[in-house]
Amino acid sequence: MMEKVLKRIDWLLVFFVLPIVLAGLFTMKSFTPQEGSVNFFDKQIIWIVLAFIIFFVFSFIDFRFLRRTDVLVTLFLIFSSLLIILFVVGHIAKGAQSWFSFGVFSFQPVDLMKLVLILILSKYFSRRHVEIRDIKHIFISGFYAFVPFVLVLLQPDFGSAMVIFLIWFGMVLVSGISKTHLFFVLLGGAVIFASLWIFALAPYQKDRIVSFINPLADIHASGYNASQSTIAVGSGQILGKGLGFGTQSRLKFLPQPQSDFIFAAFAEEWGFIGSCLILLLYGLVIWRILHSASLGLSNFEMLFGMGIAIFFMSHILINIGMNLGLLPITGIPLPFMSYGGSHLVTEFAGLGILMNMRKYARSAHRDDMKNEFLGV
Repeated sequence: MMEKVLKRIDWLLVFFVLPIVLAGLFTMKSFTPQEGSVNFFDKQIIWIVLAFIIFFVFSFIDFRFLRRTDVLVTLFLIFSSLLIILFVVGHIAKGAQSWFSFGVFSFQPVDLMKLVLILILSKYFSRRHVEIRDIKHIFISGFYAFVPFVLVLLQPDFGSAMVIFLIWFGMVLVSGISKTHLFFVLLGGAVIFASLWIFALAPYQKDRIVSFINPLADIHASGYNASQSTIAVGSGQILGKGLGFGTQSRLKFLPQPQSDFIFAAFAEEWGFIGSCLILLLYGLVIWRILHSASLGLSNFEMLFGMGIAIFFMSHILINIGMNLGLLPITGIPLPFMSYGGSHLVTEFAGLGILMNMRKYARSAHRDDMKNEFLGV
């Protein structure tokens, strides 16, 4: 039995993930521990061990029950309720009421909500392959994303809200929905925003939006974090300053170097070459996820795999973009590298479910499934 479980795991995927995890750990280890400071390195090891255990356990569990609509709707309602309860008993961290605090550890339900959203959208689109080009499916699928999007935006957690939108948008693009219909829906949204900008928003509200979109416009106030991050990345130059010699993080100029800005801390120590290597590893991880998706027995498995790839790409692009000063500071963790348990457990849980789906893959019918999915 155990041999069959191990065979269904994509060991190349594990091989590419492991050095990214170690890169995050080594970066945390390089911070000079001071009296009263949190030892992120030791705590992160515990989360990594737990995440890998979940990955292997989930690879073993039969997840075919997730195809059932009643199960997915129940999960969706449970996590939507948790997001609502946060407004009453949630713990505030980094200005957002996004966490349930249990003393020794905290739990952020939006991370698992992203995984539930991928599952429910995979189910929805897989059952409507024949009529997928009907415009109503944009709005119905959009409702599933709109509920958590609004609840998360009100916390306010702009980064997670952005990821939820990108998951929906990416899965709509790969589902076969008419691109013309999607274009007009997005155009309508742009017109509404433009109208609000011209006729409704006060000057101070516009200033807040501009400073959010372009934080480097005011490096002494809202753009301070982005400025320090770009300084850290640039100071690494080609080969970096060396492990433990990153001045921006060690001297605490760089905020949250263990989580939001761990890429900047890593880039300062490992330089352009190290940063490119990390990006290459992320690319290989996405390739293996998409490979597993292509082996899916049905549209549900294929869409789930693609949704997981979109989830990871969204986090990677947003986090690195904000580290480089190209995107707003949103507090999105970098997969496998950033400190924290909620996102790490969610990432490995998603990969574990994907590995389990490989058990039912029919390699002989792979081309047929691709053609069915693409509508050929």
